[in-house]
Formats: sequence, C-alpha cells, structure tokens
Amino acid sequence: MELIFATHNPNKVREISTKLGKGFQLLSLRDIGYSNEIPEDHDTLEDNALQKARAIHAAFGKDCFADDTGLEVDALKGKPGVHSARYAGPECDSLQNIKKLLKEMKGVSQRSARFRTVIALIIDGKEHLFEGGIEGQITLSEKGLKGFGYDPVFVPKGHSITFAEMSLEDKNKISHRARAFAKMIEFLDKKAY
Repeated sequence: MELIFATHNPNKVREISTKLGKGFQLLSLRDIGYSNEIPEDHDTLEDNALQKARAIHAAFGKDCFADDTGLEVDALKGKPGVHSARYAGPECDSLQNIKKLLKEMKGVSQRSARFRTVIALIIDGKEHLFEGGIEGQITLSEKGLKGFGYDPVFVPKGHSITFAEMSLEDKNKISHRARAFAKMIEFLDKKAY
C-alpha cells in the first residue's frame, strides 16, 4: 500500500520508515515530485497537520499523512509551541531557533518542557488524528550531534542525555513522534486485516 508522507524532511522520513511494516511503501514529497512548501499558518498543531495532509490529498488523491510538532516550554507559557520551526523568524534554521530559546531561558531555573506531535492521516477519504508527547527538560546548552530541531537542548524525562546524544534507534523508542506514529501504525495494522 502506498502512503505519502507530506514532508520535505528526510530525517522524519528515515525515522518513520523504520517503523512501518513491509505492507507499506512510504513516499516522501520528493519521491512524488512535489517541491512546493505547504503553509503552516494555523494556531494549532492539529490544524497545521490537517492543512498539509489535505493539500497533498487534494493534489494527488492518494492516501497520505502529515505531522506537526511543537516544543512547549512551561516557563515560556507554552512557547515556541506551534511556531517551533519558525521561532527565530521565517527564514531561520534550527541553530538560530535553539539560540533564541536558550537566550530566553537564560537564568530560568524552571526548565520543564514537552514535545508534542500530531499526525493527520487521510485514508479512504477519511481524516484521522493521532497525538504523541514526551515530557522533559531544557538544557543550559546544546549537547550532542545527532537528531534535528531542538534535539540538542531537550532531555527526556527519565534520561540524562539529550535526544541529540541518543542513537536514532533509542530516540525512536521514546520520542513524541514515535509515540504518535505508533498509534497511527496500530490503526493501519488493524485496518489491513
């Protein structure tokens, strides 16, 4: 079964492709020749994920899914949240987002935060939402070279190293995205039988 993942991010494709069963052929936007950026201009992760999935479904008429992830920092009243990817500005990258976050957290002792991922799946013309989250802490500085996004400054609860210090395999066992994908995959597996 072909399933389009509405993302240009090869890291996300690699992460989910290790989880999908053999009955699925995962296609990225690059695989289907779609190079346009899909806007993420809503105020919730749910609406952004749905917006991306709907755009691809409307363009190709195929089963697809999209995700949106936010880092919610308690001391910043939930910011960057839905604006995590563009926190330091629309043209900024992950390093600039991390620098802004660490600057805003300077001198703050309460460093609790969570990652939340929402996946919007459109299959057989019906929409489904799946959510995964993980609690943790924001570090004082960047640690580790693996992962992407805010991984170098997020230590998941119950661990002493950041996501960026973990192997992809270890991160995939506990991450917010892995938890949301596990719910979607469980749904797909039930649907297949």
